[in-house]
Amino acid sequence: MILPPLALYVHIPWCVRKCPYCDFNSHRADNIPETDYVKCLLEDLQRDVAWAQGRSLQSIFFGGGTPSLFSAHSIGQLLEGIDRLVPIATDAEITLEANPGTAEQEKFRGFRAAGVNRLSIGIQSFNPVHLEKLGRIHNGDDARHAISMARHAGFENFNLDLMHGLPTQTQAEALQDLETALSFEPPHLSWYQLTIEPNTVFHNAPPVLPEDETLWAIQQAGEAMLAARGFDHYEVSAYAQPGRHGRHNLNYWQFGDYLAMGAGAHGKITCVAEQRILRYRKTRLPQDYMAALQSVIGKNYTAACDALAREDLPFEFFMNALRLREGVPSHLFAERTGLALSQIEAVLGSARKRGMLSQTAERLAPTAQGWLFLNDLVAQFLPE
Repeated sequence: MILPPLALYVHIPWCVRKCPYCDFNSHRADNIPETDYVKCLLEDLQRDVAWAQGRSLQSIFFGGGTPSLFSAHSIGQLLEGIDRLVPIATDAEITLEANPGTAEQEKFRGFRAAGVNRLSIGIQSFNPVHLEKLGRIHNGDDARHAISMARHAGFENFNLDLMHGLPTQTQAEALQDLETALSFEPPHLSWYQLTIEPNTVFHNAPPVLPEDETLWAIQQAGEAMLAARGFDHYEVSAYAQPGRHGRHNLNYWQFGDYLAMGAGAHGKITCVAEQRILRYRKTRLPQDYMAALQSVIGKNYTAACDALAREDLPFEFFMNALRLREGVPSHLFAERTGLALSQIEAVLGSARKRGMLSQTAERLAPTAQGWLFLNDLVAQFLPE
């Protein structure tokens, strides 16, 4: 086991309103305590700084919620404070999630000046009917303008977040959304099917979704369209132009380490000296998280911190690595888990025999069949 690259996830949990499909830790922004939250975030990192173990940050991701609700000044303060505590690599990818609302668009130049070098814009759809059903606060024109504003602000590297399989959506409508997104020549596209998650409005009052045949037709036609435009379908829901793969998410899928700042944020840290891997999460509710970091007695800013059991490590590793269409170098398994591949040869052999796993001395990857039935492939690595 050796130390992998290190990233940082920063959670900003407020939104203008909660979308009915969203199961993330997000809360309606009635009165955002922006200044105090920035102070708490930096105090959070200060307390966890030893976990960096001398590494610099290769990527930072501001997620939410809607991070673009914060001012560019606050994002700049955070980046300066982070760099003082854990150095940010000179070529680090620094991504901020943004909504297409007009107020956020006006901040794009400020975010770029503050040090953010990549935006992830939550479009979801350009169709006004579908945007209304999804509870989004922007319209199609807002979305188009936001993409143009991002380019004008100097963001050459950006992601568009787009969903399909929306309530009552036809194949033609889904492909029109995709065609519109592609007309802006995005370097990266997150294109994925809407799923109904527990603890959401849609779960309690399910909308009418397209039939399975329509969903399959959308997926097949969309993948063909993206391939024809030069996009590499490198991860389950991620497509990129050459050289534009999302580095922060790649670190997740390659079982790298990531520090976590913010209410409800999740992190993973390798402790080489103890030969163990920790997963932890921060206190979920913003008011409790902030109270703990402001030294209120009886409060804890970390909700849980547990070492992964050795028998769980193969599943944890392959649950991530096999999301990548080209898989990962074979040597990563031992480097990131401390286990030898020979220790799980029975499972590997079974997956190869079923035609779901490709294994060479250099690489581990899902086959075409394994990619198609990925959940079944990953489940083979669950401990007995």
